[in-house]
Amino acid sequence: MELNRRRFIKNSALAGTGMLGIPVLKANSHNEPADNAIPMAVATWNNTAAIQAAAGIIHRGGSALDAVEAGARVPEADPGDLSVGYGGLPDANGIVTLDACIMDHLGNAGSVTYLQHIKHPVSVARKVMEETPHVMLSGAGALTFALEQGFKKENLLTDESRQAWEKWSKEKKPFGETNFENHDTIGILAIDQQGNISGACTTSGMAYKRHGRVGDSPIIGAGMYVDNEVGGACATGVGEYVMKTLGSFLIVELMRQGKSPQQACEEAIKRIVTRHPRRFKDFQVGYLAVNKQGQTGAYGTEKGFEYTLLQQESNRVHPADYYLKD
Repeated sequence: MELNRRRFIKNSALAGTGMLGIPVLKANSHNEPADNAIPMAVATWNNTAAIQAAAGIIHRGGSALDAVEAGARVPEADPGDLSVGYGGLPDANGIVTLDACIMDHLGNAGSVTYLQHIKHPVSVARKVMEETPHVMLSGAGALTFALEQGFKKENLLTDESRQAWEKWSKEKKPFGETNFENHDTIGILAIDQQGNISGACTTSGMAYKRHGRVGDSPIIGAGMYVDNEVGGACATGVGEYVMKTLGSFLIVELMRQGKSPQQACEEAIKRIVTRHPRRFKDFQVGYLAVNKQGQTGAYGTEKGFEYTLLQQESNRVHPADYYLKD
């Protein structure tokens, strides 16, 4: 099954070319880091612009936390990205609701769910982490907090997304059953020059979801997790299956036990496949991971998952391996 987002990525023809001023070098195997593997940044899907933003920070000696926030803000502000932030496809009621989380190398975390009218939920999540004793704020409470922190209230529903929702409404398709291609969370992980790891995750969630639905993306340990002693991981795809296995936490713990990032991602996907043997062919879940040494791993339930890796000043999109080969 080909995904609409994947068609867009292929048409953009960015992979394997010199983009955004970053020279393209020969890519290393994700299990064989380069001599200068750190600092580095990696993101789900084709997100060279996001990685470029993160690179500008870590290469100047900035923190991984600043880097992942800056990277996540790029697709959040892009109206052409239909699964994140401004321009994200709405829920079944035609309302854009956003989820995001962020986590630093000290284990601090912040998260927002069901947030409306704010373009950059990842930055609100960071404010939750830094300005409150809480980890997660939701809905009206998250919006009130964002406005108190100086964020601007704005309309996030673009004409393109509204027209897509109107078409879906007329077709009267079931909730979440016919939008396989419309739930591409952006997860980003970075290691700075001090060797510290941070991560962020942001999404507008499954297109045309039931009003009030929240996926895995804002849940620490599901959509994203970081342990500075070990590494970090993030997820994309149908969040219900990620939540049921706490996939990102699982991957980090598997790396703690000695598995490589690739082995850990593959094991996390196998947990989903084993628990849902009759369903996994109907949805995509992709995992991305990095360990303390800068090794990366990526794996999906089926073909189509990609990731963008900045390492040794090479900013490139790579296809991930996958479980379903038939």
